[in-house]
Amino acid sequence: MKPSTGRSSRRRFMKQAVLGAGATAASLGAGGAAVRAAEEEDVAPITVPSEFETAKSASLPTVDFPMTGAQVFAKACKEEGVAALFCCPGNYSVVHAISDTGIPTYGGRHEGSLCHAADAFCRVTGEIAATSGTEGPGFTDMICAIAAANSARSPVLVLASNKTVFAEDTERGIQDAYQQPTTEGMRKYGKRLITPARVHEYAGYAFRQLKSGVPKPVHLDFPAEIANGRFRDASEIEYYFDKSKYRTETKPFPDPQAIDQAVSMIRASERPMLVSSNGVFYSKAWEPLRRLAERAQIPVVESGAMKGQFPADHELSADTAPGALASADLVLLVGQYCMPTQGEFAFGPDTKYIRIDPDAEDIGRNLPIDLGIVSDERAALEALAAEVPRLRHDAWVAEVASARDAFEAENEEYYRTGLGYTDAVHPAVIGKELADFVDGTLPGDRTTIVQGGYGIARYTRRYLRSYRPAQIMNGAYQYGAIGPDVGYTIGVAAAVRQGAGAQADYQGHPIIAITGDAGFGYTGMEMETLSKYRLPAVVIVYNNNAWGTWEGQRNNQVGLPVHLFQENLRYDKMGEALGAHGEYVTTPADFRPALERAYQVALDESRPSVVNVQAKKEFWLRDQYAPGFMGKLEPGVMSYYH
Repeated sequence: MKPSTGRSSRRRFMKQAVLGAGATAASLGAGGAAVRAAEEEDVAPITVPSEFETAKSASLPTVDFPMTGAQVFAKACKEEGVAALFCCPGNYSVVHAISDTGIPTYGGRHEGSLCHAADAFCRVTGEIAATSGTEGPGFTDMICAIAAANSARSPVLVLASNKTVFAEDTERGIQDAYQQPTTEGMRKYGKRLITPARVHEYAGYAFRQLKSGVPKPVHLDFPAEIANGRFRDASEIEYYFDKSKYRTETKPFPDPQAIDQAVSMIRASERPMLVSSNGVFYSKAWEPLRRLAERAQIPVVESGAMKGQFPADHELSADTAPGALASADLVLLVGQYCMPTQGEFAFGPDTKYIRIDPDAEDIGRNLPIDLGIVSDERAALEALAAEVPRLRHDAWVAEVASARDAFEAENEEYYRTGLGYTDAVHPAVIGKELADFVDGTLPGDRTTIVQGGYGIARYTRRYLRSYRPAQIMNGAYQYGAIGPDVGYTIGVAAAVRQGAGAQADYQGHPIIAITGDAGFGYTGMEMETLSKYRLPAVVIVYNNNAWGTWEGQRNNQVGLPVHLFQENLRYDKMGEALGAHGEYVTTPADFRPALERAYQVALDESRPSVVNVQAKKEFWLRDQYAPGFMGKLEPGVMSYYH
């Protein structure tokens, strides 16, 4: 399907498809329910400050010598294509300098949430995003998000202010902190800058790490002497060269002998399988992946922090065929940067492995491999597609198709079971009807999805499908960050608003995010950030009145009450109070109309919504409410961490 990018055509489509399906246009209005409610109560309505509109038409300042250290660094960020900056107050010199270059800048409520936003932006665009925190407390708020970005292999540029070099080893204020040791083990490169004249040189260090090899966060600290240092001309700056002088765009190509060996292994295999992961996305290798799969008739299953490199409706897609994975006799791991250990992927014990990765030192880690190919993923896939003969694996493809059918039949059974619970909304109902909406009412490839939550994700992942690169962002990937999902939503919505990177053809479309009630408590205040920037996002909150751990934590046959919340909390009202549209859903029949109304608000008003879906904690109990809590560790749509 080709995307529809015209705003008028999007509106016409949704007015026919959604309003015709039962949504009530009169309930929305141009100003929304919050404005009318404010008028009835005789209070001022929620409004976006006029400064935002003024800033849209303001001219960017001319930045030239004499420049500060912050401006020198910001200029390098612009030239290197940093696509967005997410920040809170603090680190003012650096943040303002970057914004002055025209790099889109988003300010929010909490440094951790905005760091999650930068991570999500990277995951759905393939571009570099920056995030900023003030030293000490603000920076430490970012640690969970930095760790999550590190596990997802996201090229996040972490910028933090730091005390002055002059104040080293003193205690001059409450914000003193040695920040570099804090991120050791969760970054690719880190540096506290101490020599003003080397600021551009260290920009080069940072972007070499961000733009080559396996991506991970880079963390730079800016003491005041660096950010505020002044330079009359370029002669006062060390290593002040164009980016072509301090890094290269060339990529490692595969050893021809290794390609020949891989081709021989594929030819000898009866049930080969391709695992497409992060590296396929970052190297933009989805086209050679498809050529190789079709030429050698190899099924493809996706893993990773983003999905859609291989379309779910392709006959060779194995994303929804978990029952067939154990039969694979040869698995090609392509760009699987975060390797599972033995037993964590659902492949058999006798499976042979080929791993394609740009980092030679990581090949063989966690999982023994039979052939390692050190290469850029795109280059290796192109070489394999050129060398492998046309092969047929009809019996294997038929087995995968049968496994897909069995999986979909199981999903349908879960949905029918869920409909039988009428006093609350079962997660299978949310998953199935959400999928029917984004892949039925809307063109299937249109909507970018933030796949978050804990228990709810184990259902919605079963039903949602991806048809183009980075259509689905997997929230929990190798690091179980608690509650990042509304923060992620900011990053994804900003990426689609800008049409950055892989989202270019879907610019301006509303997005949909899924989270739980526990997670919403962590980053829910960022609904105000979404409202402030008029980012069209529908945030679905699975409200089961409990942490997802309630069922598994027992004390004398009674679930521990410390894992429970007050019941029937109105997260939709919280969203409304922060400028969003709110919906409260208490029965299965109410979910789809509420979803349609929320999407229409996003389309017509470019405003976010909170769809608060009332469930109950007992849905995780298999003996009372089958099928209960789901849990799988494997590639494919059921994967939670992998």
